[in-house]
Amino acid sequence: MKQIYILIALLITTAGFAQVPAGYYSTATGTGYTLKTQLHNIINGHNDQGYNAMDGFIANYDLDNYYETGSNTILDPYSENPTGTDPYNFTPVSDECGNYGGEGDCYNKEHVIPQSAFGSNTPMYSDAHHLLPTDGRVNGFRSNYPFGVVNNSNLVSQSGITNPTQNGSKLGGNLNSGYSAGYTGIVFEPIDEFKGDIARIYFYFVTRYEDQVSNWSAYAMFDGSSDKVLDDPFLNILMTWHQNDPVSQKEIDRNNNIYYNHQSNRNPFVDHPEYVAMIWNPSTDTTAPTAPTNLVASNATVSSIDLTWTASTDDVAVTSYDIFVDGSFYTNTSTAVTSFTVTGLASETNYCFTIYALDAAGNTSAVSNQDCETTLVGSGSTDCASEDFENIPANDSQYTDRTWTGTDGQWNATEARTDQTINGRAILIDCRTSSPGSLTSPTLLGGIGNLTITTQKIYSGTDGTLDVLVNGSVVGTIPYSATPQTTTITEINVSGNTTVVIQDNDSGSARIGLDDLSWTCYSALNVDNFETNNLKIYPNPIKGNTLNADVKSTTSYQIYDILGKKILSGTVTTTNKKINVSNLKKGIYILKLETSNGNVTKKLIRE
Repeated sequence: MKQIYILIALLITTAGFAQVPAGYYSTATGTGYTLKTQLHNIINGHNDQGYNAMDGFIANYDLDNYYETGSNTILDPYSENPTGTDPYNFTPVSDECGNYGGEGDCYNKEHVIPQSAFGSNTPMYSDAHHLLPTDGRVNGFRSNYPFGVVNNSNLVSQSGITNPTQNGSKLGGNLNSGYSAGYTGIVFEPIDEFKGDIARIYFYFVTRYEDQVSNWSAYAMFDGSSDKVLDDPFLNILMTWHQNDPVSQKEIDRNNNIYYNHQSNRNPFVDHPEYVAMIWNPSTDTTAPTAPTNLVASNATVSSIDLTWTASTDDVAVTSYDIFVDGSFYTNTSTAVTSFTVTGLASETNYCFTIYALDAAGNTSAVSNQDCETTLVGSGSTDCASEDFENIPANDSQYTDRTWTGTDGQWNATEARTDQTINGRAILIDCRTSSPGSLTSPTLLGGIGNLTITTQKIYSGTDGTLDVLVNGSVVGTIPYSATPQTTTITEINVSGNTTVVIQDNDSGSARIGLDDLSWTCYSALNVDNFETNNLKIYPNPIKGNTLNADVKSTTSYQIYDILGKKILSGTVTTTNKKINVSNLKKGIYILKLETSNGNVTKKLIRE
C-alpha cells in the first residue's frame, strides 16, 4: 500500500530565515582539487569592507546569543565557558582594546590565519571569515603559532597569563602523537567547543586564496602548494576537529551575517561540511544511493504540481535528484531537497513523475515509485514561466558567465554582470564584443504562447534589438533603448518542451539589462475537462464531524496525517457524499480522492 508523506514545510507557514542563496553552489560539481577551485571561483569576488569595518560587525553580530542568551556580550572563543559561568565577559565597543596587561582586560580582533603568513596584505587582512573577537592578552599569547594538540607536559610559560588560560585554551609543544603526529613545534589549542570552527575557517581561507597562497612566506601549517595547501600533520588535525565538532548554529548565523550584512561571500564548509572530505580525502565511490521512496504528486494548479518524497541514503552523501516527467528528464534539483515544484505544465493534463537520487561521484539510484497528477482547468493566458532575476548571484561588476536557480529552474547568462536594476534586480548582458552575451532559460514543459520582457540599455551605446529564440528558432525581436520598455511577442504558439534564448542580433552595440521575463502556456491539444477539476470539498477547515465531497461519480478516498499514516479510507458516491471525520483530532491532514479520470490531493484542516 502506497503511503503519502507530505513535508510539513509545504503545509505550514513559518518565519523566514536567512539561508544559502538559491544556486550559489550550482557550479560546485567536482571532487578533489577540482571542487576546491570551483568553490574558489564562487567565493573569490567578495566585497572587501576594510579592517576598521569589522568593529561594527563584531559589535552587532559577534554577540553571545548561544551560551548566555540576552547578555549582550561578545562571544569570545578564548574566554567562553560553554558549560558554566564565563570567567569574564566583554561589552561591545566599550571593552574593545586599548591596552591590556592580563586576561579579561579587553578584546581585539584576531587573525585566525596570522598576518605573517600573508604579509598583512589585503583583502586577507580584513576578511571577516577569519577575523574573530578574542581576549587581547590571549590573542598575544597565541601570537602567530599554528593550531595543534598541546602536550600537557610541555606547556609554555609567559608572565601575566595562566596556561591553560581561564577557559582552558593552551599553548605548548605539539603532542606529536595520534592524529597530531608529524610536528614537534609549539602550537595553540582552543577548547573543544571551537575546534571545528577554527578548522572550517582554515578550509575557507586556503580555498578563497588558493591563487595566492603558494607565493606567501613560509608558515608551518602550509606546504607551499596551491591545491592541498595544508601540511599533512595540520591537515589531519583540522579534519579531525572538523569531524568531531560539527557545524553549530553560531557558525551558520555568522556565515549568513557575513554574506548578507558585510562582504557578500560565504564559507562553503559551513554550508556544506561534506566538501572537506570531497576535496582532501576523495575516494573512488561506486556505491549508488538508495532509490527515493514515497514520491507523491499533489497540490496541482493550472500549470504546476508539487512533488514530495522520502530522502535517499548514500555511503557518502546524496547531492541532488533528477526529476523525470512522463519518462523524460525535466531538471536536476542541484541540492539534496525532498520537495520540488514542477512548473510550466499545460492545463488539464495528466502528468506522471519519477525521480532518481545522485551522489557526488555521479552514481545514480534506481528509480522511485511513479505518481501521477492532473493540472487544473486553465486558458492560454496562464504564465508557464516567470523570472524576476532576484536570485541572480551577488552584485558583481565583472562580465562573466552566470548561473542561478530561479523560480522555474536553472538559468544561464554569458558575458553578464549582476549589479544593475530595472524594476528590481536585473541581469545585464554585454553585446559590444565579438562574443556577445546571452540569456538561456531552463527547459520547461507547457509550451509557449506569448512572451513578455522588460529591457533597458545601460550606460552608453546604440539602441537596437535582441533576438528571441525558442528551441533554436527565432520567433521575434525585442527592442532596447535608454528608457525601460516592456515588450510582448504574441502568438509564438510552440507546444511541448521549450527553451528560450535571448541574444544579440548585431543591430546595436550596448549593454542591455533584462528584467521581468515571462511567457504563457500553449498546448496544441484540446483536452476534455476532468471532473476532478470541479470537485468541491467542504467545509474546510472542518468544524464539525462531517466532510462533504461533491463528486460526480463513485470515488474512493484516503485521509493521511502529515507523517504519511493513513487515518481513514472509504468511498463516496453521488448519493452518499458525506465522510465521517469524528475520529480526526485537531491538525492538518491530506485527503486523496481517486476517480476514473484522475486523482486529486487536497490539504484539510481539522479545527
